[in-house]
Amino acid sequence: MLRVGLTGGIGSGKTTVARIFESLGIPVFYADEVAKRLMTEDPKLSEAIKEKFGPSAYLDGKLNRTFIAELIFSEPEKLAWLNQLIHPATINAANRWFEEQKAPYAIREAALLFESGADKGLDYVIGITAPELLRIERVIKRDGISSDAIKQRMANQLDEENRKRRCNFILQNDNSRPLLMQVLELDKQLSTIANEIKQA
Repeated sequence: MLRVGLTGGIGSGKTTVARIFESLGIPVFYADEVAKRLMTEDPKLSEAIKEKFGPSAYLDGKLNRTFIAELIFSEPEKLAWLNQLIHPATINAANRWFEEQKAPYAIREAALLFESGADKGLDYVIGITAPELLRIERVIKRDGISSDAIKQRMANQLDEENRKRRCNFILQNDNSRPLLMQVLELDKQLSTIANEIKQA
């Protein structure tokens, strides 16, 4: 089975693409969702976070995401610390998940795929790209946060050109070509590759 990564900057449309793949029967591991769950359910992680950020890091036993986001996106040192704590646990969870999948290929969706080192051990990586202004517009509509806050988060991610160079496939999500058609074509390619490997 092929292990495929799916990444893109904030507002690029990762979730939309992942949902299309799921509708085609392709299993998807959502790294950010799993990371948030681990921060709540894994006692070692939650204790470390409370020790670092204080009791306000959790509300009623659940991660206080607003509080954490305000802390880490304004202080790079705290963001780096949290990433070093969470990324290895999420990568381990993804590896266990991949081993359980039966489809020709499965996808690990993650914003910080390259930054976390999660691209190692993957066969291919799909990158989703879109112009910065369009991405900002989408996130403002989705999350209701300011463009300055979005730019701050963008600054913590790889720039578009660097990310594109490191991907095996690129999907353009700039309204110039239907995203669905691009995903269907890519699904055919990946299914063919997986089939050829299986028969080799």
